Amino acid sequence: MSIIEAHISHIQDLAPLFNAYRLFYKQPSDLEGAKQFLKERLQNKESVIYLAYMDKKTVGFTQLYPLFSSVSMKPMYLLNDLYVTAEYRGHGIGEALINKAKSLCSEKNYKGLALQTANDNPAQKLYERLGFIKDSDLYYNWTL
Repeated sequence: MSIIEAHISHIQDLAPLFNAYRLFYKQPSDLEGAKQFLKERLQNKESVIYLAYMDKKTVGFTQLYPLFSSVSMKPMYLLNDLYVTAEYRGHGIGEALINKAKSLCSEKNYKGLALQTANDNPAQKLYERLGFIKDSDLYYNWTL
């Protein structure tokens, strides 16, 4: 397995995974929209994306968005997206992607990683095993 930081040249490898990730969250398929969205994030340096390759195939990715903690006065990342193709789950790819994100935080001396996931997402066990602590604070969301 190898993990690399994605650049615009990787859009063709990344977009099908991103589209599958969106399908997992019950969104309509939109491969062209996925390409455009990812291209904009990378061109504008609005996110960091890591790609996992195994058997010469793109098998997973994670996307990190920058945030800031006012209380600690430090930057941090939102681990917004994590996806591994079904046939490659259970091979340590998700863990490797998260560990790459954690290493980036360490290198930059960032506060850490935040994430949000569905209540029924089985990846919660992975997050907890890797040291993520479930926050008991209230969570609110407003959508236009």
